[in-house]
Amino acid sequence: MSKRSSSRRSPRQSVSPKGQQDELWQQRVELFSEVTLKIRQSLQLKEILRATVTEVQRILRADRVLIYQVLADGTGKAISEAVLPAYPPILDREFPEEVFPPEYQQLYSEGRVRAIADVHDPTAGLTDCLIEFVDQFQIKAKLIVPILQSLNAHQNAARPRQLPQQNQLWGLLIAHHCDRSHPWVEFELELMQQLADQISIALAQAELLENLEEIVESRTAELKEVNRNLQQEINDRMQAEDALRRSEEQLRLITNALPVLIAYVDDRQQYCFNNQAYQNWLGQPPSAIQGCHLQQVWGTDCYQRMQTHVEAALAGQVVTYENEITLKDGRLHSVNITYIPHRDEQNKVKGFFALTSDISDRKAIERMKDEFIAVVSHELRTPLTSLHSALKILATRRLGTLSADGQQMLEIADENTERLVRLVNNVLDLQRIESGEVKMEKRAYSAADLMVQAIEAMQPMAQQHEVSLETQPVNIQIWVDSDYIVQALTNLLSNAIKFSPPGGTVRLTAQVEKAHALFSVHDQGQGIPTDKLESIFERFQQVDSSDSRKKGGTGLGLAICRKIIEQHDGKIWVESAIGKGSTFAFTLPTLQA
Repeated sequence: MSKRSSSRRSPRQSVSPKGQQDELWQQRVELFSEVTLKIRQSLQLKEILRATVTEVQRILRADRVLIYQVLADGTGKAISEAVLPAYPPILDREFPEEVFPPEYQQLYSEGRVRAIADVHDPTAGLTDCLIEFVDQFQIKAKLIVPILQSLNAHQNAARPRQLPQQNQLWGLLIAHHCDRSHPWVEFELELMQQLADQISIALAQAELLENLEEIVESRTAELKEVNRNLQQEINDRMQAEDALRRSEEQLRLITNALPVLIAYVDDRQQYCFNNQAYQNWLGQPPSAIQGCHLQQVWGTDCYQRMQTHVEAALAGQVVTYENEITLKDGRLHSVNITYIPHRDEQNKVKGFFALTSDISDRKAIERMKDEFIAVVSHELRTPLTSLHSALKILATRRLGTLSADGQQMLEIADENTERLVRLVNNVLDLQRIESGEVKMEKRAYSAADLMVQAIEAMQPMAQQHEVSLETQPVNIQIWVDSDYIVQALTNLLSNAIKFSPPGGTVRLTAQVEKAHALFSVHDQGQGIPTDKLESIFERFQQVDSSDSRKKGGTGLGLAICRKIIEQHDGKIWVESAIGKGSTFAFTLPTLQA
């Protein structure tokens, strides 16, 4: 601070010889340094304030120097004073509120310094009541410097001149000349300002010192409590770790006995736990796998197939899917994999549990079953077709006329033979689609054309059941195999017609949603129970098998529809309410998508 003072020169000294000016300035610097040192060496605020007013009076040769403290209610009083014996003291005198109005307080809070050479000078701007008040103490000239205290003084004590944006007026440092008017010079202004800053520092230090013992005592009690809690936490942690160790050992004993892969993978996709089955399947012991990334264990190709499912699990979804992996015997095995997310107390996903079971035997049995069904269905098709043709010829009465009972039995045989033919055809269609034998020849088509084809194909059946068909063709360009989409639409329309009451209406609609075309078939039938909404898309699953037999259903139409839609990268679902009808809907990608 003395360096800052020494870098400035008083205008009044510029008229003195250079040597005399330097000597005077050096004396003033030394005086200020001496005052600052005394302030900083004291730890008691009263001693600091007393040393300040005494030294300022000596340096400035003033008649009176005092420190005025602003109280919380806006009034104030002098709390430290150095005054010559010839003049009355002001110490502990309460100042009336009118001599220190709120507008003065606001100006001083902003750091304003007032240097009044003559209190009776009209240009000084003092009110009459203030002049009358200062005349009591024979004051002729006064210099007032605000003492500002930061609202967070202990954080800013080391930066007195860098005042924060928010501060409060603590008090005033005031110098008086009582025997004469006095024009205040720059050195006096700067000295008072710097000493006011030193008092601000002293206030911050005093505040800290005043509360230090209380803070230390409180902190000591807190540390003792923390130490007790820490010791208890250490004991609890040791017990928890011991229990966790025992639990993990039990878990390993259980999981090692299971013929499935069981593992825990963290959010970095690294193994944290895996059972003994990994060594039996992959030839790698659990210790070698722990800490490894999924890709490192399974290889790039297999990891690419599982990556999207892993990311979904880490996003909080329960995932189940099928994959093919190569085991240590070098053969591909079909596996079923389930990922179950693990969340912490804040509901954040920390990792997931992975359960992997070998379903190669089940897949082999399913393939054998599919092959058996395909062979049997294929072998049944030819004789059934012949029987159906023969029954049709008999029904025309070209080979003779039957009795009424015979004609009725012939119609029953024809109806059931036709149902068997449909069943065989549906089984073969489903088997061909699932086995991958069917290659969808996709091209751009208008949804309106396919909707019209489906409606026209089902119009005779609708008339037979006394059901009205309604549609609103929409010209949406879709990328599909038209024959299979028409087949899916006719299957849905056929179901809707069969399960609608006479006089009912079946509506076929389409609309664009984002990058997909949404088709809907709405009927006015009896509705589907909630627990059947998913299962009806499986093979041979029907809401009411007895009712379906009456309607001529095979239980494969919806399964075929789902396979066709999935082959087109779409989704199919049903929404229904008992007694209010059902809506079967599916999506198909548009041409732009």
